[in-house]
Amino acid sequence: MMQKTIKYLDYAIYWLIIVLPFSVAIAPGLANSFIGMMIFSYMAKKIIGRQKIIPRTAVNRPVLFFFIISVLSITHSINLKDSLVGGMLRLLLFSSVLFIVAAELKDKRQLKQISYSIAAAVILVTLDGAWQIFSGKDFLAGREPVLNLGLMRATASFKDSNLLGIYLSAFAPLLLGLALYGSTRFACSAWEKIFFSLAAAVSLLGILLTYSRPSLLAIYIALIFFSVVKIHKPLIALLIILAVIFPFILPKSVKDWAKEVEYNPLRMMCNDDRIAVYRNSLNMIRAHPWVGLGANTYMKNYRFFKEQPEYRNIVTLDYMRAHNMYLEMAAEVGLPGLAIFFWMIFEIFAAVRNSYRRLEDGYLKITALSLCACVIAFLINGLTESSFYYSRVAPVFWYTAGLILGLDRWQKSSR
Repeated sequence: MMQKTIKYLDYAIYWLIIVLPFSVAIAPGLANSFIGMMIFSYMAKKIIGRQKIIPRTAVNRPVLFFFIISVLSITHSINLKDSLVGGMLRLLLFSSVLFIVAAELKDKRQLKQISYSIAAAVILVTLDGAWQIFSGKDFLAGREPVLNLGLMRATASFKDSNLLGIYLSAFAPLLLGLALYGSTRFACSAWEKIFFSLAAAVSLLGILLTYSRPSLLAIYIALIFFSVVKIHKPLIALLIILAVIFPFILPKSVKDWAKEVEYNPLRMMCNDDRIAVYRNSLNMIRAHPWVGLGANTYMKNYRFFKEQPEYRNIVTLDYMRAHNMYLEMAAEVGLPGLAIFFWMIFEIFAAVRNSYRRLEDGYLKITALSLCACVIAFLINGLTESSFYYSRVAPVFWYTAGLILGLDRWQKSSR
C-alpha cells in the first residue's frame, strides 16, 4: 500500500512540474494551486518513504543564508504580518519549487514535455494578447490593453504589459535555443525543430506586442549570449544590423518622446519616474544597509524616504514598487542579502557551465544553455522591474533555476 501511494504521488509530481509553467500563463490562482499541490505531494512522498526532504544542490547554502538574512530583517519590519506572510512564506513556497524541480526532474522525456508545455503557454498568451489588441479584451481574463504614447500594448491575462513581457522573455530563450541549435548532434527531430521554431517566432511577436523595453533588451542580451557561446557569426551580424536600424523603425510617437527626454539612454530606458524611485530607494538602503527594512515592506516604507523635491520635480506615489529588483532587495534585506542573492546566481551559472561542458546528449546540452539564457533574461528585466517580487512571475525564476540544477544533478550522477 505504501509503495502504491508513493507511486501515485510520484506521478502527480511528474505532471505538476510539466504543467506549472502553463498554469502561470493562465491565472495566479491556478499557478498557486498547482504549487501547493506539488509541495504537498512531494512532502507526503518523502515522509511516507522516509527520504531526505531537501535535495543536495549547488544553491543550498546561499538559499539558506538568504532565508536567514530575511528573518533578521524582520527586526526592522514596519508590518510583521506582511514580512511573515508576504515575505517569508512566499520565499519558502517559491524556493520549494526550485528544490522540488531539481530533485524530481526525471529524464529527457520529461524535459521535452516541459518544453512543449512552455511552448504551448507562450503561444496561448501571445494569441490572447493579439486578440486583446484586435478586439479590445483578452479571452483569458477579460482585460483591456494598455495605452501608452498612443500605442496599444498587450497584457493578455497579466495585469500589465511589463509582466507579460517578463514572462515571455524569461521563457523565449529556451524556445530560441532549441530552434536555433536543435539540430546540433540530433538534439531534436525535424518536426520538433519546426514546432520550436514556430513557438520561438510567436514568443518574439508576443514580446513586441507588449512594447516592453526591458523585455526587448532582455531578449536581445539573451541572443547576444547565444551568439557568443556558440560563435554564431550570422546571428552576431543580425544583432548588429538590428541595433543600427532599430532607432529608424520606431513608431513616430516613440521618436517624439525620445526627443523630449533628450535622447538620454537612462531616461529612455527607465522613465523619469523610475529614476526618482531609484533615488528614493538609495535613501532606504542608506538608512539600514546591513539588515534592511524588513522582508516585503518596501512599499509601505517608501513614502518615508522620498526626496523633497523628487527628481525633475516628479511626484511619485506613496505606495509603490522599486521597479528594480536589486534595489528593492537591498532595501528590504540589506546589502548582505543582495550579496547572498548574487552568490546564488553565481552558483546557478556555475552549474550551467558544468552541465554544458560535460553532458553528452545534444538536447540536454542545448537545453542547459537555453535555460541559462532564460535566467539571464529574467535578471535583465530586474534592472527596471521588481520581477523577483511579483508573485505572478517570480515562480518562473525559481522554476528555471530548478531545471538547471536538475540537469546539474544528472551530470554529476552520470560521472
